Amino acid sequence: MAEKQYKLADVNEPNLYRDTFPYSEFPRVSFTDQGVDMEMPDDIWITDTTFRDGQQARPPYTPEQILHVYDLMHKIDNDTGLIRQCEFFLYSERDRKAVELCQERGYKYPEITGWIRAVAEDFKLVKQMGLKETGILTSASDYHIFLKLRRTRQQALNAYLDIARAALDNGVIPRCHFEDVTRADFEGFVLPFAEDLMALSDEYKMPVKIRLCDTLGFGVPWDKADLPRSVPKLIAGLRKAGVPAEALEWHGHNDMHKVQVDAATAWMYGCSAANCAVFGFGERTGNPPLEAMVVEHAQIKGMNPKVDYSAITELAQYAERELNFSIPTNYPLVGADFNVTRAGIHADGLQKNEEIYNCFDTDKILNRPVGVAITDKAGAAGIKHWIEAHYDINIPKHDARVHKIKDRVDNEYAANRVSAISDNEMFAWVKEAFEDDLPKQK
Repeated sequence: MAEKQYKLADVNEPNLYRDTFPYSEFPRVSFTDQGVDMEMPDDIWITDTTFRDGQQARPPYTPEQILHVYDLMHKIDNDTGLIRQCEFFLYSERDRKAVELCQERGYKYPEITGWIRAVAEDFKLVKQMGLKETGILTSASDYHIFLKLRRTRQQALNAYLDIARAALDNGVIPRCHFEDVTRADFEGFVLPFAEDLMALSDEYKMPVKIRLCDTLGFGVPWDKADLPRSVPKLIAGLRKAGVPAEALEWHGHNDMHKVQVDAATAWMYGCSAANCAVFGFGERTGNPPLEAMVVEHAQIKGMNPKVDYSAITELAQYAERELNFSIPTNYPLVGADFNVTRAGIHADGLQKNEEIYNCFDTDKILNRPVGVAITDKAGAAGIKHWIEAHYDINIPKHDARVHKIKDRVDNEYAANRVSAISDNEMFAWVKEAFEDDLPKQK
C-alpha cells in the first residue's frame, strides 16, 4: 500500500476560521495570486435530491406524487444518463413505498439511491430495498465535528471509515457526504479523509464516492479565492489527491445566491456530478435547480437530441397544480412571466423578429410560446401580439378593433388600475371588438 500523502491534523481546539466567518458580520472572501486550472471531465451529469433534501423544506410528498415527479425526471432524461441518480429517504413506510413504486418502473435512469445516517443498523434498510448505493452523513467541518458531534477529528474519521467499510462489506457503494465542507480544514481533515476513502476503494475494488456539501452556501466560484470557500480549489485539490472526477459530486445551497454558478463551476474544475432539486426547492434556501442545470449542461456540452427539454414545462405545471409549489412569476425558464413582455416597444420588436426579445426558441425547446402581458405599457403592438397569440388571425396594429381594445386598456389605467389586464378580460374585450367577425381561437 502506498504511503499516505496527507496526515490528519488532530487538533485540540476546533478551527472555526474566524477571520473568514466572524458570525457577527457577513462572511469574508480573501484572495491570493495563485489560481487553479479548469479541468472539466469528459462526462458531466446531474443527480437529484428532490426526494431527500427537497422534502426537508415542505410536508412530505405522497408516494404517488414522488412517482409522478420521478416519471417526469425520466422523461426529461430519456435514457441519456443526464439525470443519473436520485436519492430517497428510507426510514418511514411512506418512504419505502415511494421507492418500491419507482423501482417497479424499471428505469435505468435516474438510478434510485438511498440516504442514511452514519449508523451501521441503517444498512439493513439499504439492503432491504435492494439499493446499490447510499449516501452517508460524514460531517467535515470542526463546527460539526467538535460543536455538534462532540468528537475529535480522529474519532470522527475512525467512525466514518468504519461506516464506509460496513457499506462495502455489504456490497453497497458508499457516497460520503462531506457536510459543511466550505468551513472545513481542507489539508488537515478533508484531504486525509478523502485519501483514506480512496484506499478503501482500492482495497475493495469498488467505487467510493464523495459528495461535497456546501451546507450554508459559502462556496464561491473564483479560482483565486482562498480555501475553504473556493469551489475551484476544493475540486482541484481533491482531483490532485487522486479522487476521480466520477467519484466527486457537488451539493450546494443558495444562502449567498451562488447555488447554480457554484454547481457549474464544480463541473468546470473536475467534478462529474452536480446534485440538484426540482426548481431549487430544498432545505432553507434550496439546492441547485434541476431544470437550470439541465439547460446549463446543454450550454456547456451542447443540446442532446434525446433529452426532452419540453418536459421541464410539464414538470413545472405539475408542481404548481399538484404539489402546491408557488413558482415566482419571474422565475427563469418556468415562471409565468419568463418569456412574457409588458413593454410596448418590446412587443413591437417581437412582432418584427422574436429573437430580439426572446433568449432562445422557447416554443420549440420548452413548449413555451413567447407572450405579451397587457398593461398600460403594452400599446397597440402588444395588443396585436396578444390577439395573434390567442386567435387564428394576422392583424395590423393600426386596425380599428385593436385601437378599440387599446382605448379600454387606457381607460382602466387612467382610473388608477395597477394590475395587468387578465386573459379573461382580454377574451371578453376581443369578442366585443370583433362582434360577429370573431376569429377562431387557438
